[in-house]
Amino acid sequence: MVVRVIEVPVALAASQEKFNGAAGRAFVAGLPRRAAGFLDRWRLRIDGPAMHGVCALVLPVVRADGLPAALKLQLPDEESAGEAPALRVWAGAGAVRLLEHDEPTGTLLLERLDSARPLTGLPDARAAVLVIAGLLARLTSVAAPAGIRRLGDIAGALLERTPGALPRLPDGEDRRLLADCAAAVREVAGESGDRLLHWDLHYGNVLGAGREPWLAIDPKPLAGDPGFELLPALFNRFEPGEVVPRFEAMTGVLGLDRDRARAWTLGRVLQNAVWDLEDGRPPSRAQLWIGHALRR
Repeated sequence: MVVRVIEVPVALAASQEKFNGAAGRAFVAGLPRRAAGFLDRWRLRIDGPAMHGVCALVLPVVRADGLPAALKLQLPDEESAGEAPALRVWAGAGAVRLLEHDEPTGTLLLERLDSARPLTGLPDARAAVLVIAGLLARLTSVAAPAGIRRLGDIAGALLERTPGALPRLPDGEDRRLLADCAAAVREVAGESGDRLLHWDLHYGNVLGAGREPWLAIDPKPLAGDPGFELLPALFNRFEPGEVVPRFEAMTGVLGLDRDRARAWTLGRVLQNAVWDLEDGRPPSRAQLWIGHALRR
């Protein structure tokens, strides 16, 4: 095996250090050899500069048969564990196609989409919301495969952690909001659903493609209620006056019960706030605003 010169982006190394510590440093140190191994194994050649998100290195590549593809190298964790099974179930219907998968390392070979054309670049935010809604309607139309994390379990754990987090929030009205969010989750947690959820479908996780105008990437799959999918599209490209219209548009396109969707969206607000408070950060003011806007 020839170890090609692959430079790991500084920002990726920093995020791995921040979130994964020693395991992240070891992952970054081994990336050049791991990448070279998969380039040889799957007969790929590099076809452009490396890209990255918070957790993964993505190399544009070309297969031996001339097909453009993307090699995604990541540190396996509970979020990435369901990515390949979900992409297999979707089979390209609304999402990027999976071409190859190495389960032990979580390495994926994906169809190449247009990374220069994310949905964040669509000037009309209302049109972009409808794109998200249309993709979610397709993605959540199928049942989750066995082994995918379940929303009911995540909701139960969240409700257990909430009492310890709320006292860390100094503003009384915000504490009341999060308490109301927890009450809303309790109302629906017993029927958490079995649909295959993306969990992170914001505008940056939708790219232009050749075979379809837009396709979803980078799922963090769950089995659950589609109402849990809406918050990223309300928070990303945040506009206070657009929260309720976006919520109404998405629930309409997906055919969701509005009260259940509201409860699960408040659950997402609560989840993110609890994460922030446990990490010693104040919750996002925009997300709290969304909670206030959707609270009864």
